Amino acid sequence: QVQLVESGGGLVQAGGSLRLSCTASGLTFSSYTMPWFRQAPGKEREFVAAIRWSGGSTYYAASVTGRFTISRDNAKNTVYLQMNSLKPEDTAVYYCAASRRVPTTMARSYEYDYWGQGTQVTVSS
Repeated sequence: QVQLVESGGGLVQAGGSLRLSCTASGLTFSSYTMPWFRQAPGKEREFVAAIRWSGGSTYYAASVTGRFTISRDNAKNTVYLQMNSLKPEDTAVYYCAASRRVPTTMARSYEYDYWGQGTQVTVSS
């Protein structure tokens, strides 16, 4: 059974940093493309960042480019999202996901096979 478990969320002031982690089990982690999405109250789920199986290719939404960094440790079955210079508009539930294929478009949520339960990030002004 595949499980994705996010952690690292919390409350932080604007300008601060958080590092999210997503640990996977039940799959061959090193073969999967791993993204982060987020969903704010009353809004649709949106793409944040993604990383291909080797870690050599990363993709970011324009709204987080230069502030967020996605990385992975295949030995630990874990993908990370380092979030710096956080803004109140970054407040959302953050989800990791996994795809056995390299998605045609990283930002499309339906491209991913498995999802975690999410971790709340709240940025106060």
